[in-house]
Amino acid sequence: MGDSLVTIIAIFLAAILMFVFPLMALSERTDDISQLAVQTATTEFVDNVRTTGNLTLDGYEQYLQTISATGNSFEVEMQIQQLDENPGVKVTQAEMTKIGENVYYTSYTSQIEEELSKRGRIKLKEGDMISVTVNNTNQTISQILRNFFYQISGNDTYQILAKHGGIVSVNGSGD
Repeated sequence: MGDSLVTIIAIFLAAILMFVFPLMALSERTDDISQLAVQTATTEFVDNVRTTGNLTLDGYEQYLQTISATGNSFEVEMQIQQLDENPGVKVTQAEMTKIGENVYYTSYTSQIEEELSKRGRIKLKEGDMISVTVNNTNQTISQILRNFFYQISGNDTYQILAKHGGIVSVNGSGD
């Protein structure tokens, strides 16, 4: 009886070592590849907007399609801060500078998507800022296995996260 119990425990441990841990390693690697793909797509999307000064509906839809190709679902949060320069000018013989500070007006994801659906394009100007944050909303296989074995719980945990932002370097064209 004692030998059969030890044999069953040994078989169970061998099964875990042979199947579960490699599966966990493979699922972690899959998440790493998805993370890299989403980070690359986010960086390219934001840098394209920064260098052209235009955020287009086609570009945004293509970005969403690219990140969805990883097989995960994502929540995309965008923020555009548009520079509203103070037009007051102080003129002296030595220097000509603007009076006051520059003010940024912020638009968030829902406002940006609404404007894109109406106009198809948002023109930005030099000095505007854009930032994009993406995180997965589904549970990946890696998260499910980790939660099962390590009893990690929480709905706010996500595995795939990408952030990128910057200042627009050119004025958008009005094609």
